[in-house]
Amino acid sequence: MPNELEPMEPPVKADPVTRFFGGSPLAVLGRLLLVSILVGVILSVLGLDPFDILHSLERLVRSIWNLGFDAFHWLWRYFLLGAVIVIPIWLIMRLVNAPRGR
Repeated sequence: MPNELEPMEPPVKADPVTRFFGGSPLAVLGRLLLVSILVGVILSVLGLDPFDILHSLERLVRSIWNLGFDAFHWLWRYFLLGAVIVIPIWLIMRLVNAPRGR
């Protein structure tokens, strides 16, 4: 609550440039510069090229697609390798510990 003894001041109206930028133009341009560099680094790590963005996006999607299938192939190979040992041991343990009939 404002103190009744203090006079109310009208809100300061910003000039059109400050309102358009949403703050001090120099500060906003500085933030845009830093964010642009950060996004550029991230896109570069993903393999995107600003001069051939469509080709780069297609390459990114293909890499992700292939990575998924490579991971499945990798997982399947380890499953088979482990199953060669685990399944026979499990089967032997089940047969040894099976209840004996009368």
